[in-house]
Amino acid sequence: MFDEIMQKFENSPSQQAVVRLLLERGFSVNDDGRVVSGGIEIPNTGIAREIDVDRRVVDATTDELLADETLRRIFQNISAVPSLKDLAPVLDLTVLTIYVEDASESGIAADMIDHIASHDIIIRQLFTEDPEFADMPSLTVIIDTQLPGELLNELQSLGFVRRIEIE
Repeated sequence: MFDEIMQKFENSPSQQAVVRLLLERGFSVNDDGRVVSGGIEIPNTGIAREIDVDRRVVDATTDELLADETLRRIFQNISAVPSLKDLAPVLDLTVLTIYVEDASESGIAADMIDHIASHDIIIRQLFTEDPEFADMPSLTVIIDTQLPGELLNELQSLGFVRRIEIE
């Protein structure tokens, strides 16, 4: 789906940058063409500054998103999910990010959860990146404790694991 969305803006890399930012941040577009997070409006000038485009590019992009019925339904229903990932160092949590060979393979999250649970580790948060929207989709698990070396070895030996990062 991500590729299909980006193709609709293939003639404008600046508009693609706006779309990418909206998707990455979970910003939606209201009926008035304003970018919002929940009910909070985000100024187009701030969005433009973040991705180094003119404010009018943001205006034109939101207009196009609303004009296309499929894109309208998508971008009016996006919402952000709060993440503990950036708070982990402050809260003394461990962030485990697993990159996989084939994110479309079923059971990856279940296998990871089973392995972690078998070590009596509490999962505070778990989220995945959609393979449609991410270049390198990953599974992120935030736990209350240090990751035992034995568990790390188990996870690395799983056939679908490409790389593991620990923060």
